Amino acid sequence: MVRYTHDDDDRIAEPEGDPVIMCPSRFEQGQLLVRWLADIVGFAADEVLLAHEVPFMLNPNTGRPAGMIDLVVAREPDGGLEWHGMEIQAVYFSGAGMRSEIEAQAGTRNDERPAPFPNAPRRPDWRSSSAKRLLPQLDVKVPLLVRWGRKTAVVVDRPFFDSIGGPSDEPDHDLNAGDLIWMVPELEVDDQGAYRLERGHWEVLTLEESRRKLLSAQPITRAEFETTLRGKLRPLR
Repeated sequence: MVRYTHDDDDRIAEPEGDPVIMCPSRFEQGQLLVRWLADIVGFAADEVLLAHEVPFMLNPNTGRPAGMIDLVVAREPDGGLEWHGMEIQAVYFSGAGMRSEIEAQAGTRNDERPAPFPNAPRRPDWRSSSAKRLLPQLDVKVPLLVRWGRKTAVVVDRPFFDSIGGPSDEPDHDLNAGDLIWMVPELEVDDQGAYRLERGHWEVLTLEESRRKLLSAQPITRAEFETTLRGKLRPLR
């Protein structure tokens, strides 16, 4: 998890903005996502079944799995099988690796002052997490699940969802209105001051609508590009 902050005499100032989830394990808290999706699709809590990393593609040369569905939520009513897939995407960060940060903060655990300010800039990389990572996954998985008559739930946190445009003006909760169920949990602070995952926004979108959200970016002008380019150009050595 990461949050924006400022340098206060080489110490971390009061963080601002919402925390951003960078570790997929954070989404596993209390099986909240599984229970939430079960409620959305109408599965009773006592009949929910769960499977992790289910292969859906095979390498034609080796016959080994070449693609996995992160999570499958299912039930078996009267001997049948109903299920839906779930794709979970945390956020990558750009900047220096964390080893130097861990080393710099070693031995400060008993220091009552705020933690040392990070020794290098790091920030959430929304573009790599969305258009470069999540979208290709959806483009491969969703059409197949649609063909099989199944929905794909895609899970991102609130800052991630806001970075691609946020909720629709009129969110649709009709499961027949699209191909993907977007689930946007949020981190809330509990009575002990710890972060806890809670249900947030959800809506149904088509793959085409989702693709437009994930690809949303405004091109700059040629003049702006060339101004930046001139600042980066260096002689060949």
